[in-house]
Amino acid sequence: MIDLKGRDFLTLRDFTPEEILYMIDLAAEFKAKKKKGELHEYFRGKNVALIFEKTSTRTRCSFEVAAHDLGMGATYLDPKGSQIGKKESIADTARVLSRMFDGIEYRGFGQEIVEELAKYADVPVWNGLTNEYHPTQMLADMLTIREHFGRLKGLKLAYMGDARYNMGNSLMVTCSKLGLDFVACTSKKYFPDSALAAACREYAAISGSSITLTEDVMTGTKGADVIYTDVWVSMGEPDEVWEERIRELTPYRVTRQVMENAGEQAIFLHCLPAFHDHKTTIGKEVGEKFGLSEMEVTDEVFESPCSKVFDEAENRMHTIKAIMAATLGMPEASRRGGE
Repeated sequence: MIDLKGRDFLTLRDFTPEEILYMIDLAAEFKAKKKKGELHEYFRGKNVALIFEKTSTRTRCSFEVAAHDLGMGATYLDPKGSQIGKKESIADTARVLSRMFDGIEYRGFGQEIVEELAKYADVPVWNGLTNEYHPTQMLADMLTIREHFGRLKGLKLAYMGDARYNMGNSLMVTCSKLGLDFVACTSKKYFPDSALAAACREYAAISGSSITLTEDVMTGTKGADVIYTDVWVSMGEPDEVWEERIRELTPYRVTRQVMENAGEQAIFLHCLPAFHDHKTTIGKEVGEKFGLSEMEVTDEVFESPCSKVFDEAENRMHTIKAIMAATLGMPEASRRGGE
């Protein structure tokens, strides 16, 4: 039996394919229990700290509901509620919180921050998102894909847009470990880091998959089972960045033509939020400023039957529950099917 008790969850580079699949399987079990209304409060009396230097809807709600379903308490520390790296060092923060909590989640900036938290913490540390990696999203994505296709190995996933950061990096790592062919379909300027791509080609050689980097939309998306994209610009970046990304990445927008090129079997995924209309303040501002009605994905695709983004969003909670349960240590009673 796979035992992940006490492990940190910082990047899927740290886990074997078998360990990753174990967490996906566990998430599916928790999802089934949730749908049936079966209680699974295996961790009553435990508490977790949720540090958010970057705010989020899905990640926060997923961790809080998952913790509640598992019987745990959750303390949310927003960007103003934590002194991490300001009045208190990362190392000291980790050591203080380890005395009060059974697990620590971090969502924020550089990967080195969550790595340092993990170094000094005596409890599992979970990466809710950094600039470089987004591993909790990966398990949700893989669960969603498997639910739709019934398998993962042998499928093709094409990621369109800026593939240099957390989503492109994490999808490339996860696909290469689990045997999915990964394609980064974008301008060369936005290709993933070459060293990481080389490491992922080594993973792919073991799993029997492939890594492809291409600027050609039709070639890159042809026959893809999954078309994936993310926002092009992070909030707070200057207008010059928006102008540059819009100019250079518009050719890689997910459109009906892209989905048709992929084929009837293809589904669309997006980690959200998505700029597909003007129904948000930022979407409206960007649209008016740059003359756009949609950005990384058209509203037509986002609202189409091939879009599985809300299944994907729900699965964040089930997979985060699995991550916490696996690393905190599933109790013997739960393994026997008892409460």
